[in-house]
Amino acid sequence: MAEPDPRRWRALALLCAANFMVILDSQIVLLAVPSIRRDLGFAAGGAQWVLSAYLLGFGGLLLLGGRAADLAGRRRTFLAGTSLFLVASLACGLAWTGGLLVGARVLQGVAAALMAPSALSIVTATFGEGPERNRAIAVWGGVGGFGGTAALLVGGPLTDLLGWRAIFFLNVPIAVPLLVLGPLLLAESRGTARAYDPAGAVTVTLAVSAAVYGVDRGPEQGWSSPWTVGAFAVAALAGAAFAWIESRSAAPLVPLRTFRSRALTGGNAVTLAAATAVFGTSFAVSQYAQDVLGYSPLAFGIATAVLPVLAVAGSYAAQAALGRFAVRPVAVAALAVMAAGCLVLGQVRADGGYAIGLLPGLALLGFGLGAAGVAGSVAALAGAGDGDAGLASGINTAAFQLGGAFGVAAASTAILSWTDGTGAAALTRGFRGAFDVSAGIALAGALVAGVLLAAPARRTVPEPERVTVK
Repeated sequence: MAEPDPRRWRALALLCAANFMVILDSQIVLLAVPSIRRDLGFAAGGAQWVLSAYLLGFGGLLLLGGRAADLAGRRRTFLAGTSLFLVASLACGLAWTGGLLVGARVLQGVAAALMAPSALSIVTATFGEGPERNRAIAVWGGVGGFGGTAALLVGGPLTDLLGWRAIFFLNVPIAVPLLVLGPLLLAESRGTARAYDPAGAVTVTLAVSAAVYGVDRGPEQGWSSPWTVGAFAVAALAGAAFAWIESRSAAPLVPLRTFRSRALTGGNAVTLAAATAVFGTSFAVSQYAQDVLGYSPLAFGIATAVLPVLAVAGSYAAQAALGRFAVRPVAVAALAVMAAGCLVLGQVRADGGYAIGLLPGLALLGFGLGAAGVAGSVAALAGAGDGDAGLASGINTAAFQLGGAFGVAAASTAILSWTDGTGAAALTRGFRGAFDVSAGIALAGALVAGVLLAAPARRTVPEPERVTVK
């Protein structure tokens, strides 16, 4: 067996920094949207595109980015994506019109689609399958969970103290060291395929982008509006075309055999459910704390610090549990804890406080998120061969981003449906409805994980035949 790369833990630290930056930027603008709208003169509802544009670029190209990492080289793809992310972040921070900012956010999402799957596939290529890889993925998942929730912790104070442009300039001191140290610490690796599938790339990008658009705009424009229905129709037709193309391609972008793995499918179901629940809940909590309890963005950021901290603790607890148990009970328990946190938050009151109303639910939600992220990633990556590590990473990251978009949409719809008047009490009923919907999604994910992950997540290796010596 080959000796482990002595640089592997330093490489992991570098890749985790990239993961943190990519996940952070998907939500960090949430609390800065009012300031951006005022400064750049967005029309009503237009500033939401600062968030949506990133999700469209990121989610739409993740599968292509993952396969590009396998074919062109994972380190090369990662460094190219990081360079583009640095340029796009500077463009976001310097934008003087709304159109320029939205365009730069799309470019930033495209760069993230190259960075995220290539980084995770480098982790799987650097660490051999087993306890050490599980430990590495636990660190990766903990950082991802921290980044997904730290957006609320960081975005508010930065916007309050330095202005909204600071949330984009924050990426510069992270991206520059990545570009300097990446060639020194990261080993190059690639898959076995050597051909691209342009037709598959176009159709899957169109399908995912249209689905993200429909989910993102549905709450605002209405789920039965022509734009929303049209987006989902385009997604369905492009998805069907993609499946037809892949079944006949000699070098498919996403071989359909990939989805026969129960571990890969189940792991991505866990990731999808966890992301949907936490993003929807975070969206509702941010509005409840500010609109009902009167928190400033700075105070809200401090109040939610428990969420990312417990996410890190949950990821390490899951890593320890996977050393003793199969992935299924760990994944089911993690999603059940997330559901419990959402249900606790579903009891908030208009005259509630932090210690009783928010703290217990946020703690449970964060711990469950960290554990679910690790369990979902371990299952999904163990269900793919080493030659498809970039693709499997792209699918897993796409599940997280799609879950995030769907979670915000589901929470928005629930808030509108359950808010039956004006005033703090009516608003609180809407937020409680959003928390209950997130709890139901987490429980549904636990049931799906219990079914799909019934088989061991690890690939089995046949035992050598016994030879009898006479």
